[in-house]
Amino acid sequence: MRNRVLALLAVSILLCAPVLIAQAPSGTKAFDPKAVDPEAAIKAAAAAAKAAAAAAAANWTPPRTAWGDPDLHGYWLTATYTPLQRPAELAGKPFYTEEEALAVFKKSVESDAEVDPRTVHYDWKEYGMDAWQSPVRPNRRTSLIFDPENGRLPPLSAEAQKRQADARAAARARNPQVGIQTLANWYTRCITGNNAGPMTRGGNPGSDSAAGAAGVTAEAQIFQAPGYAVLIMQSNSDARIIPLDGRPHLPSNVRNWLGDSRGRWEGNTLVVETTNFTAPGTNFLGGTAGTKLIERFTLAGPNTLRYEFTLDDSATWTRPWSAETFMPRIDPPLYEFACHEQNYGLMNVVKGAQTREAEEAKKK
Repeated sequence: MRNRVLALLAVSILLCAPVLIAQAPSGTKAFDPKAVDPEAAIKAAAAAAKAAAAAAAANWTPPRTAWGDPDLHGYWLTATYTPLQRPAELAGKPFYTEEEALAVFKKSVESDAEVDPRTVHYDWKEYGMDAWQSPVRPNRRTSLIFDPENGRLPPLSAEAQKRQADARAAARARNPQVGIQTLANWYTRCITGNNAGPMTRGGNPGSDSAAGAAGVTAEAQIFQAPGYAVLIMQSNSDARIIPLDGRPHLPSNVRNWLGDSRGRWEGNTLVVETTNFTAPGTNFLGGTAGTKLIERFTLAGPNTLRYEFTLDDSATWTRPWSAETFMPRIDPPLYEFACHEQNYGLMNVVKGAQTREAEEAKKK
């Protein structure tokens, strides 16, 4: 029953419009057991939300900043239950029907919410950061990827296949405990974040690898000033300052950890092109420093941001590919990015593993 209540709350809230039910005066109407049927309530909430959203869209005008740019500022949730790639069983089906989307969303929320609150452990559930505790919304897309049309990543280039095979071989040869201190694991050590993007990587926090999912932190802030936009990710408090004045990219021999971002307005859409990454590039699915990331930000409603991105990296994929999602507005602030600070257990694991490794070396 707890899960059903969570699912009902999630759908009625996350479909963007609250359902207001007038309450009759006490004693004027007998209790109607049908009113609490969860399936009927979900359908009613969805229908009401759809009607309210249509009415709001008809009367809504995108806001502008004091200097005339489209106003995208605010805090946005990047988590989603939609996978990056389309599952094999949904081949040829880019969109769910509305009923299918609600059923899939309800199932995901109920599964995600199955946690015993008496169990104390380090997890984002403890801090109200899990997807079912946030305003994640149902999505009719069966995958974030819409290009290629099959909703799947393009094939890897021959160069990328060799690069990834070499990396797997190196990982198998390395003690994973000792490897925590290697440069290849800066993300694990919380020294780096998700880098320049993309902002949404598919799946709710914890649903996939850190490189391919939302990660532990799934909040972002957009700040605007005349001639600039600033994108701040909660992950490692990474910030990109994006000039909008038409200046060219930096010379190709000048590289930034978060890349070199340049933005422009196309109508109400902010288009951001990022190049000049340092190795290992965007830190996303094995992309290289030669990656070009193009992002598009458009307000789709008062509390919804449409986010699209395209990744072009011929050293990794045989063709560019694109994805899309919708991000709900959330309340501020971005909380401090805290991970391994004062985590003595991590240090002891590493020291112990290194001691054993040194002892074994002496025996040889």
